[in-house]
Amino acid sequence: MQNRLATVAALTLSLIATAASAEGVRTEKNMSLDLATQIAAQTVATCTANGYAVTATVVDRAGTVRAVQRADNAGPHTLEASRLKAYTSASAKNTTLAMMEGAQKNPAAANLVNIPGYLLLGGGVPVKVGNEVIGAVGVGGAPGGHLDEQCAVAGIAKVQDLLK
Repeated sequence: MQNRLATVAALTLSLIATAASAEGVRTEKNMSLDLATQIAAQTVATCTANGYAVTATVVDRAGTVRAVQRADNAGPHTLEASRLKAYTSASAKNTTLAMMEGAQKNPAAANLVNIPGYLLLGGGVPVKVGNEVIGAVGVGGAPGGHLDEQCAVAGIAKVQDLLK
């Protein structure tokens, strides 16, 4: 009987230890190179079709650059602007246009512009699988942040079937 009790106690402790260690490991979806490249290419193609020479940068969930596409004649500043917009969007899990508007309307949010690496101009859009943000695309070079954002949204929409 004592042997059986000891065995049950050992199994119970083993199960508890296994469950506790499993809580320390997470499984997360992230941006593949292929997906990032497709989003960047589709985004630039959309803007080019609308007459805008832009750069599109795609980052993963941690804000690390995965792909960059720069249209012919896109200004040199568009590289860094698109990267910062993508980083900001991935970090905050929001569009940079919404963040900019929030910072303009809400004094408590105005200091977002002081976070190193943040750029609160339209053109950064999170990439989601369901409700999980796996990265973001940032666009720079269209004549207005709202137009940069439209290109980013269209680029993501063109690969929507891959976001499952």
